[in-house]
Amino acid sequence: MSVVFRVITANVNGVRAAARRGGLSWLASAGADVICLQEVRASDEQLTEVLDDAGLGHLHTAHAPSSAPGRSGVAVLTTMPHRAVRVGVGPAEFAGSGRWIEVDVSTAVGPLTVVSVYVHTGDSDDEARQAEKYRFLDAMHARMVELARPRSRRQVVLCGDLNVAHTEQDIKNWKGNRGRAGFLEDERAYLTRWFDDHGYVDLGRRLGGDGPGPYTWWSWRGRGFDTDGGWRIDYAVTTSGLARRA
Repeated sequence: MSVVFRVITANVNGVRAAARRGGLSWLASAGADVICLQEVRASDEQLTEVLDDAGLGHLHTAHAPSSAPGRSGVAVLTTMPHRAVRVGVGPAEFAGSGRWIEVDVSTAVGPLTVVSVYVHTGDSDDEARQAEKYRFLDAMHARMVELARPRSRRQVVLCGDLNVAHTEQDIKNWKGNRGRAGFLEDERAYLTRWFDDHGYVDLGRRLGGDGPGPYTWWSWRGRGFDTDGGWRIDYAVTTSGLARRA
C-alpha cells in the first residue's frame, strides 16, 4: 500500500493577518502531515492562539520567533511528535533571528528532518544588508552539507522562502532584474551547489516542469498578479532518497 505524506510550506506574511484573510482555514483543510511557516511575526502565545482558533491546535508545533517583535519567525507543525528541535544556524548573530528551525520526526517514510527557513531579502544597493544575507547563506550551506551526509541515514526536507530565484525560468522579468538582490549570480550559485554538488533536489522544478514558473511571489505593486509577473523564491528541497518518492 502506498503512503501519502503531504508537506506544505507557506510564507504567511504575519500569521495573524493570514488568519484574518482565511489562509489558515485553507491550511487546516489541506490535510498536511507537515506545515512549514515563514514570517510568522508572532510570539509563542499569539501563535498558539491563532492555531487553536484555526483548527490547527492539535498539531505538534515548534516555533522560532525573532528576538525583534513583529519580525521574521519560522515554525514547523506536524501530525507526529517531535523527537528533537533545533533553533538557529551558524554564528551567534542568527541565533535569535527567527529564520531557521529543524525538527526531527519519525514518519511512515522513515526518519525525517524538517527545516523551515526564511532567508534575508538582501539589497544590492546596501552592502551591509547584502553581506548579512551572504553570511546567512554560508551558514545555511554548511548545515545543509552536514545534514546530507550519508552517515546520518536520515532524509531531509527543507522548505521556505529563500529569497533567491535560481534560474531565468524562476522569474518572469529576469532581464530587468539582473543585478538585483534575489537574482544575483552569487546568490544563485548557492542553489546550484546544493542541487548539483550535494545531492539535494528542487521538487518545485522537478515536479512543476521546465518553466517558466510556476511562481510563488508577486509584488503588491503594479499588476504582478494580473500578468503573472512573479518570482519563484519559495522552495521544497529534499535529499535524493526522499525526492524519488515525490
